Amino acid sequence: MPASRREPDFDAPMPVEYAGQRLDRALAGLLPDYSRSRLQRWLTDGDLTVDGATPARKTAVAGGERIRLFVPADAQDERVAPEPIALDIVYEDDAILVLDKPAGLVMHPGAGNPDGTLQNALLAHDPSLAALPRAGIVHRLDKETSGILVVAKTFGAHKQLVADLAARTVKREYEAVAVGVMTAGGHVDAPIDRHPVDRKRMAVREFGRHAVTHYRVINRYRAHTHIRCQLETGRTHQIRVHMAHIRYPLLGDPVYGRRLALPRDSTDVFTNVLRGFRRQALHAATLGLTHPESGEDMQWQAPRPIDFDRLLSALAADATEHAG
Repeated sequence: MPASRREPDFDAPMPVEYAGQRLDRALAGLLPDYSRSRLQRWLTDGDLTVDGATPARKTAVAGGERIRLFVPADAQDERVAPEPIALDIVYEDDAILVLDKPAGLVMHPGAGNPDGTLQNALLAHDPSLAALPRAGIVHRLDKETSGILVVAKTFGAHKQLVADLAARTVKREYEAVAVGVMTAGGHVDAPIDRHPVDRKRMAVREFGRHAVTHYRVINRYRAHTHIRCQLETGRTHQIRVHMAHIRYPLLGDPVYGRRLALPRDSTDVFTNVLRGFRRQALHAATLGLTHPESGEDMQWQAPRPIDFDRLLSALAADATEHAG
């Protein structure tokens, strides 16, 4: 059994949305950074407990159970090395760090990305973060998604932020450019799970995890729409999957997108801007949360990156040129 040598790496209630699922499936969804086989081993060894016990993996989840994990020392991040990578820090105190992540920066080491990640950068910025899971990272942005995110700096802050994310009290709004002209905003309520064939992709699936995305129109162009999306849940690739599901995939999305939409009579300049935007047009613009220690309601915004603004300017200029 794990010794009481430190705070647990994860300590939060099982979300009620998992009620009725097998324990191993629910744990895999709750703790996606770890494989099912590893979670099962930790459950067997007592490093992972459910209401203080170690039930069988086929046990049905009721929702609300206290899930507590002490990651064994020999599995802690394989000693991720600090790297002096510049960080755009928006806010920092003793408990949290809020930063603006550029597109192209991977969150943490993994297959194909052994170093040069946000986690490496965080460890260089503050070596004490090595004591926390993933150096305090509590939620993720895809590699090619830019924008704002929060990092915990203490075990208490980590525990509270994880619980707040599970309780959906953290506000996250994104700006995106979708392919196609929307008539109005709306919401997508469609469960998401791993693609049945391509395990690197996600897909809308009948028995997937509950997922809701709200979206509204900011501006319409000849063949695209600038939208704002708010996450009610936080599934992997959620906005990208949901917008593709309703046939408005994000411009530039290499996984869930479709062929480039070029309106009639597009100029070479406009065409080159669209062809040159080689990532999903998605930016985490706003983050709002309750400070895990002070209880203060706080909110931050990250300005759109240069390439995103250039894209919007090109879309607006094209629409103006062909107006009427």
